[in-house]
Amino acid sequence: MTRDDQSRWDRRHADSHGATTPSSFLQKIFDSDHWTIPPGKALDVATGKGRNALFLATRGFQVTAIDISAVGLEEGRKRARENSLLIAWQQADLDNLELAAAAYDLIVNINYLHRSLIPQIKSAIRPGGHVIFETYLIDQQGAGHPKNPDYLLNHNELLNHFREFRVLLYREGKFDDSAEPSFRAGIFARKMG
Repeated sequence: MTRDDQSRWDRRHADSHGATTPSSFLQKIFDSDHWTIPPGKALDVATGKGRNALFLATRGFQVTAIDISAVGLEEGRKRARENSLLIAWQQADLDNLELAAAAYDLIVNINYLHRSLIPQIKSAIRPGGHVIFETYLIDQQGAGHPKNPDYLLNHNELLNHFREFRVLLYREGKFDDSAEPSFRAGIFARKMG
């Protein structure tokens, strides 16, 4: 991302962009009786105002929340202080991010797609750790924002990216469990090893 990207996201977050409640896909996984994700070190990629980072921190995770927007991160810091939650907030250009190998027990990536970052995400998860990844499908072009194919998954693409992981939950299609119905793909998977 460039300084223009940072300015654009700062403006969007200053204009009250983004939800304040955690991702419904993330909540569904944590509310399920089928899985238990023990607290540990978590990374929230493209955190924005930190809605998912805050959710994880309330569940006992040591969270690092990364985003390019200083405005979004400051809003997240404010909400964390109001709720007495400790989160490590990090401003970073996600196009040039370097993640340490086997550093996290859980990585969450919601509403963000940077394909060249996926191998790093996979490497940064410890064996036995989990990934929760959900973003828009190519079908979203005909339904609304975003429209740029660079930010849209092809059918089964997300599943293919994590084929060496044990897939615990996968969904793809049109869902109305967020603020606006949208075409999405989501995966919850455990790194083997």
